[in-house]
Amino acid sequence: MPLAAIPAAGRFALAVITGVEGASYRPLGAMMVVDAEGEVSGSLSSGCLDRDVALRAQQSLADRRPAALRYGRGSAMLDITLPCGGGLDIRILPDPDRALLAACRAELAARRPARLVVGADGLAAPGAAGMALTILPAIRFVVIGKGIETTVFAALARGAGYQVDLFSPDPDPLAQPLPARGWPQAAATDDRTAVTLFFHDHDLEPPLLQAALAGPAFYVGAQGSLRAHQTRCAALRARGVDEAAIARLASPFGLIPSARDPRTLAVSVLADVLARAQQLVG
Repeated sequence: MPLAAIPAAGRFALAVITGVEGASYRPLGAMMVVDAEGEVSGSLSSGCLDRDVALRAQQSLADRRPAALRYGRGSAMLDITLPCGGGLDIRILPDPDRALLAACRAELAARRPARLVVGADGLAAPGAAGMALTILPAIRFVVIGKGIETTVFAALARGAGYQVDLFSPDPDPLAQPLPARGWPQAAATDDRTAVTLFFHDHDLEPPLLQAALAGPAFYVGAQGSLRAHQTRCAALRARGVDEAAIARLASPFGLIPSARDPRTLAVSVLADVLARAQQLVG
C-alpha cells in the first residue's frame, strides 16, 4: 500500500483490488493512490489498465461517489483486456478517511501490521462490514560485515527500495559502527527482518549469529562455503545454541550456487531472502 504517497493536503482517491479471478499481476488488496490532478502512485496491473483506473478515479473524485469496476474476464469494457486472461474487481474510494490511513501509517512505522476494512462506501476500522485487509510492514534488512560484498549487497537492497541498516567496522559513511563485541543495539529485529552477514573472517560471526537466531528475524544467513557453514554451526553448538535455532541458519546462502563475485552474490542473496519472504504470506 503506497501510504507514503498519500498527499498531506488536497483530495485523492484510493483504487483497491477487491476481487481476483484467475491470474493477476497484483494481489487482492493492492492499492493505488490517485490525486485530483491525476498523479498516480502504486499500480494495480503491469500497465494494461492503470491509466483507465486513474481517469475513473478522477471522475469519482469529481462525483464524490465510490465506483466499482470490473476488468478482464466478464467485463463489459471489451476495449481493455488483461493479457493474463483473468478478471479484476476494483473499488474506487474518493476522499478516504485520513485518520484511518494515518493510524495505518503509524502502525507500519512501528513495524506492526496495520488493519483496515474496505467497505462499499469507504474505509472503515476493523470489525466493520467489507473486505478486511492486513497490511504488513515492508521487508527490512540488517546487513553486518566488512568488505565489498557488504557494501554491494546493501546498495542493491537499498536500490530496490528496501530499508537497510548497515553495520560495519569499515569506514563507510552509510554504515553504523559495529561494536567490538556483541549485537548492535540499533539492530533490533522483527519477523519481517532479514539478517545477512558478510565476513571473510568467520571467527567474528558466532556471537552475532547467536544473537540473530535468538530473535524473530525470518531469515538469518552468512557468507561462505559449505565447509564454512559447517564450521559456524559447530561454533554455535559450542556456545550452547540449540539445534532448532541452528537449523534456521540459511544454507546455502543465496539461490545461485558458488557465486564468485560481489554482484552475483548480492543478487543471489536478495532473491533468496525475497523468496522466503513470499512464503511468509503464502
